[in-house]
Amino acid sequence: MADKGRATLNGTNGEYHFNCPLDNMLFGFKGIEGEDVRNVLLSGASDEEVVNWIDEHGTPRTPEEINDWSDDMERLSYYNVPEKKEWFVDECRQLGLDPARVTLFDLLETDDRESHKLMLANKQSRARGR
Repeated sequence: MADKGRATLNGTNGEYHFNCPLDNMLFGFKGIEGEDVRNVLLSGASDEEVVNWIDEHGTPRTPEEINDWSDDMERLSYYNVPEKKEWFVDECRQLGLDPARVTLFDLLETDDRESHKLMLANKQSRARGR
C-alpha cells in the first residue's frame, strides 16, 4: 500500500491505484482515511514511519483482532460476493485459476507474477530490437 501510494504521488503507479477498495479494507479496519495516509507519504515517511503513524492514529486493535482480521483477509474470495463475482470469475479465468478455489490474494499474487513476466519479456524484446 505504501509503495503504491508513493508511486501514485510520483506518477509512476501505472494501473495500480492508491486508496482503492483493497487499501480501504486496511484503512477501514484501522479507522483511518486514505487521504491522511497520503499526507504521511507526502512527508517522505519510511515504511516503518507509516506503520507507526497508522498504529498511533488508527483504531487500537488487540493482537487477537489483528490476527482474526488478517485470517479473514487471507481467506477472502470475491467468488461469494454477488456484486464482485463476475469480475472475479473473469479475472481468474484469464489467469487459468479456478475462481471457486482461490482467494482474492491468490488472484492478485498470480496477476503480479504474470504481469512481471510480461514486463520482463517486453524489456528483453525491446533490448534485442536495438
